[in-house]
Amino acid sequence: MTEIKTRKTAPVDTEALMAQGLHPVMARLYAARGVRHTDEIETTLARLLPPTMLKGIEEAALLLADALEAESRMLVVADYDCDGATACAVAVRGLRMFGAQVDYLVPNRFEYGYGLTPEIVALAHTREPDLLITVDNGIASVEGVAAANALGIAVLVTDHHLPGETLPQADAIVNPNQPGCPFPSKNLAGVGVMFYVLLALRAELRARGAFAETPEPRLDGLLDLVALGTVADVVKLDANNRVLVAQGLNRIRSGRMQAGIAALFRAAARDARSASGFDLGFALGPRLNAAGRLADMSLGIECLTTDDPGRAWALAQQLDTMNRERREIEAGMQQEALASLAEIDPAGGATITLFNPGWHQGVIGIVASRLKEKFFRPAFTLAPADETGEIVKGSGRSIPGFHLRDALDLVSKQHPGLLLKFGGHAMAAGLTIKGCDVALFTQAFESVGQTLLGPDSLARIIETDGELEDAYFTPQFVELMDRAVWGQGFPAPVFSGEFDIASQSLVKDKHLKLQLMRGRERFQAIWFNHTDPLPPRAFFAYRLTSDTWNGAARVQLIIEHALG
Repeated sequence: MTEIKTRKTAPVDTEALMAQGLHPVMARLYAARGVRHTDEIETTLARLLPPTMLKGIEEAALLLADALEAESRMLVVADYDCDGATACAVAVRGLRMFGAQVDYLVPNRFEYGYGLTPEIVALAHTREPDLLITVDNGIASVEGVAAANALGIAVLVTDHHLPGETLPQADAIVNPNQPGCPFPSKNLAGVGVMFYVLLALRAELRARGAFAETPEPRLDGLLDLVALGTVADVVKLDANNRVLVAQGLNRIRSGRMQAGIAALFRAAARDARSASGFDLGFALGPRLNAAGRLADMSLGIECLTTDDPGRAWALAQQLDTMNRERREIEAGMQQEALASLAEIDPAGGATITLFNPGWHQGVIGIVASRLKEKFFRPAFTLAPADETGEIVKGSGRSIPGFHLRDALDLVSKQHPGLLLKFGGHAMAAGLTIKGCDVALFTQAFESVGQTLLGPDSLARIIETDGELEDAYFTPQFVELMDRAVWGQGFPAPVFSGEFDIASQSLVKDKHLKLQLMRGRERFQAIWFNHTDPLPPRAFFAYRLTSDTWNGAARVQLIIEHALG
């Protein structure tokens, strides 16, 4: 059952924002998202929280500054998703601005798994580094850091994931979610954490007089990478993250971006001059992630670190090809998953867990996401970790109100030894179990779901911003909305209203194209991946977008849901 509800907005808050000069509809949209003053939507760099509030950042800056003075060899150990790739690119590019000898290592997820493991440390040791820098990982790498310590290699951990009960014995740890960190924004992505470390390093080098004869590096040139990683990692866009994303988008729109970012926009057939968070999350991010899902992320990181436009374009084309392959694999797996569910009634359970010995472990997370969206249940999909099938890896996605990592922690306490490894956060998590324990995990996860999720929790609610007057169905108003930063925790505007359906037809046999009428006004609309016909009149939840057709800009409704 899906409900369409209008977000509650206090008229006094909307009026206050209008009095401060905001467009009336924008004032309503912001007020519904908790904004009370225009200062809260300011996105100048001056609005960034200061780096000094991050626990461990002074130690990190000292460690890096000393390493620079000693001409130490640094090696960045990256994660294999878009956040990890952009964080790695920010680390490498930023440290090279300061004159560092720095290279990177990104583990192949299928051989080494996640994080700074002892095996990764052994591989890194062959490069003879003096300092290892983790980005978007490391907070749970107790054994890996110990292995580095034993080899005499210093370790700086930069991460944003939730820590376990024991922290690694690194030389410095920067993570807003580590115990005792007063940094107000707990939602920094891994790339954001690394950017803050560079800010602190610059301040330390400034204090040491390092820039007496040379200009200070302009770190704002890295903000396009920070914006991409932040949006693609689907972290909450609180006020601080909105500043980072807005500044990155401003650089992209003005053409001041890395060669790899420009190439990815071109490969995705998107116009960088009108770049939005939607482009970063749904066009660029998946192309980078495809490398980590099907091969390893070195290809993506090279695309983000090269300054050669020709090389960047060649790499972006390879990433685009990988993304097409990823979509084909995902589509086949999703079809198999839905066929498996045809024999089961998901409404009869609180969770979904599916295992298939033929699935590709690099794509199971996306399939879990599709299942979660379709059935509004926390979902895990599992695939063999190797050809033997003795070990199985799973990827899960959750719904609001069900903290996935905490649920796995509960499973591990109720069934000691069942989960060989697990980690993640509220909305996404991963695990490793024995192949013979798939049925036990399925039962245990469902039991936790039944305990924590009531019937109300499993009812999908689409929140909208209510009716939109016909006068605002214009490209100019869509452009006004697109200039704002929307995303996780600060949702993009969705409107709702009743329309007559003048015509409906299928596009490519899988999208419903509509002509809607309200009074004398006619509107173009499309409902992606929906094929069922609608009655003559329906109540819609929709987004607005604009495109150009035959040289003329027009507005189109993107349907999110409809009630007949």
